[in-house]
Amino acid sequence: MRIDKWLWAARFFKTRSLATQAVEGGRVKVNGERAKPAKEIRIGDRLVIHIAELEWQVTVAGLSLQRGPAPVARTLYEETTESQTARAAAILERTVARDPAADRQGRPTKRDRRLIHRFNT
Repeated sequence: MRIDKWLWAARFFKTRSLATQAVEGGRVKVNGERAKPAKEIRIGDRLVIHIAELEWQVTVAGLSLQRGPAPVARTLYEETTESQTARAAAILERTVARDPAADRQGRPTKRDRRLIHRFNT
């Protein structure tokens, strides 16, 4: 089975074209090597998948030609315990160390502009 189809069926990516772009961009490695989207994968292959800041290390446990519900998709792979703990730590770190400007959206309001002007003078 092609790796891009498997990534889509296992619900790592929302569309098959996003899965193809990730494989072409080198964010997916099969058995430690870069792969092309048409690379055939088998049960037992080890994959390293980078999605945003997160890294998944999984072993292929099953193959599926169609995308199914999430509980079925989770049966297609087995994630290593190191990967699970690393992902949990990365998610915790990201939530704890939020960017102070993340709450601000769009342009400053009239009140914000006045406060900025007072601060600068």
